[in-house]
Amino acid sequence: MTTVFDPGAEAAHATDAILRDTLHGTSRGVVVDSPPGAGKSTLVVRAALELADAGRPLMVIAQTNAQVDDLVLRLAEKNPELPVGRLHSSDADPYDKALDDLPNVRKSAKAGELAGLDVVISTAAKWAHVKGVEPWRHAIVDEAYQMRSDALLAVAGLFERALFVGDPGQLDPFAIVGSEQWAGLSYDPSASAVTTLLAHNPELPQHRLPVSWRLPASAAPLVSDAFYPFTPFRSGTGHGDRHLAFAVPSDGSGPDRVIDEAAESGWGLLELPARNTPRTDPEAIRALAQVVRRLLDRGGAATSERSPDPAPLTADRIAVGTAHRDQAAAVRTALAELGVTDVTVDTANRLQGREYDVTVVLHPLSGRPDATAFHLETGRLCVLASRHRHACIVVCRAGVTDLLDDHPSTEPVQLGVTVKFPDGWEANHAVLSHLSEHRVAWQP
Repeated sequence: MTTVFDPGAEAAHATDAILRDTLHGTSRGVVVDSPPGAGKSTLVVRAALELADAGRPLMVIAQTNAQVDDLVLRLAEKNPELPVGRLHSSDADPYDKALDDLPNVRKSAKAGELAGLDVVISTAAKWAHVKGVEPWRHAIVDEAYQMRSDALLAVAGLFERALFVGDPGQLDPFAIVGSEQWAGLSYDPSASAVTTLLAHNPELPQHRLPVSWRLPASAAPLVSDAFYPFTPFRSGTGHGDRHLAFAVPSDGSGPDRVIDEAAESGWGLLELPARNTPRTDPEAIRALAQVVRRLLDRGGAATSERSPDPAPLTADRIAVGTAHRDQAAAVRTALAELGVTDVTVDTANRLQGREYDVTVVLHPLSGRPDATAFHLETGRLCVLASRHRHACIVVCRAGVTDLLDDHPSTEPVQLGVTVKFPDGWEANHAVLSHLSEHRVAWQP
């Protein structure tokens, strides 16, 4: 008898095991690996509520102020009576003003003024400056793979036990200085907090969330195989659960044909002629803008498990992703010329953690004469390919597979450094191979 995969039951089983280790385990840390859209924030909020209900005050460490404010709002939504502290900086505008409307949230720039509250939340950078307070019994570290190990060391004295939740496939922590001198050392300060934690504490319990509720059934197998070979996951939905349709028929142009392909299959590749171009390739930038314009002009409607009624595909449900900020700025200008506003246009770094119905992506290697470590980084392509609920359209010049074959990895091999797997070369080949089945060649 074949066992039917029940995504809800699998996710609940994993969550129960995580909470059991967090609340009743004896280890000083618990690590949770999460694929894109698996409910990291939901898990963090639930764990915080259960620890607070059990009479165990805790601190929560996030990586950005936006993440902190989002967690505060989610906690208040789940339990409006829970006393929550928002520890913030001394800047002029240090937190989301929406928090001012929550009577259960106390805000302060001093940790001492928030002592005794059930939950206190702040960024890793702010926690690093906190001194002279009683350590918390528990901490939750959100987006732990985006936290550098030196940032974890700076706050480690503030708690006794911690739950680390993060996505191992996303971009590595950002460092503005070279880290070659520490490569291979167990205390490399530029490594992620989780990597260093497990290097010194390999016995810590490790869990993974097995279901992505964001990625559709058309996307989860590719993203799982290409970027998460050791922690595979499934989509929480089936192939018939989501549908993207357009009221206005195709005009036969490249942008319209790739939109129809993506609506049907979940993926679309708009391939421009092979050419080495400037980073802000004018033809590719215009193609991105035209695809977005046509997505809006054709009156798209998305049906999903969230609602049986079709939801209009509005500008705020579309995002454009690039590798570089100058590319994003060029796309914004091109969209403005076509009268498009309210569409999110940003780099992979800034799109991490966000979710849209349709994404339009400029491939990091499009038009390049070489394949650098920056453009081959697996996390960058993973972020760009995993923000969507319905469809992802990639704009790219032809010839990238040849470029990859002409530029095998030349990075020096360093002793003691864990080999990235899959590497960017392999992940790019896997994604391009899949996209080639959904290719629309177009000469603008």
